[in-house]
Amino acid sequence: MSQGTSFWEMDELRLITGAMVILALATGILVVVPYLLLRPVKAPAGLKPYTDIQLAGRQSYIANGCVYCHSQQPRDIQQAPDAKRGWGRASVAGDYVYDTPHLLGTMRTGPDLLNIGARQPSADWHLGHLYQPRAYTPGSIMPSYPYLFEVRQGVAQAGEKALTLPPGLTKPGEVVIAKPEALALVAYLLALDRTYPALPPRSASAVASEDAP
Repeated sequence: MSQGTSFWEMDELRLITGAMVILALATGILVVVPYLLLRPVKAPAGLKPYTDIQLAGRQSYIANGCVYCHSQQPRDIQQAPDAKRGWGRASVAGDYVYDTPHLLGTMRTGPDLLNIGARQPSADWHLGHLYQPRAYTPGSIMPSYPYLFEVRQGVAQAGEKALTLPPGLTKPGEVVIAKPEALALVAYLLALDRTYPALPPRSASAVASEDAP
């Protein structure tokens, strides 16, 4: 404390010390404590690591801004009617073991996608939906992603994935080919399936002990 300064007046040293104490407390509460609580969490038996193509699709999901309009965190029935919307059970920490960074999202301009792979398991549907969303969901405000596809005259070559689209989306003789980025993105979306039980099944002995008088 500077000479002539009262106890209740702030000088540089006390101001910096107070700021460091507040920062340390905030770090402990928001970072250290959650880390200690979540460190023992293991991947559920039904959750599989992402494949290389799914990881590439996850990067495409991030790069194309999908996280800005879609969440990946169905909420408990007491907080929101997500289960009634068909979005699945409330998510738990174990659902995100293989997700770095987590893509929880904060907006729901579109539906939650944590279980889109279970709700819509058709790769053809996802590819067509990326190419022209309103042909599959009338009134959708989702942008189309034509740069993930190649439109040309002729037919698909060996190894290429041609889209099967509703009538009127292509001109006569045209074919729409999904680029590798589109295929990877769809592979990632199909991997979003957290329909396994949130908790491991209880053993017979545990059930018996609970039922015992």
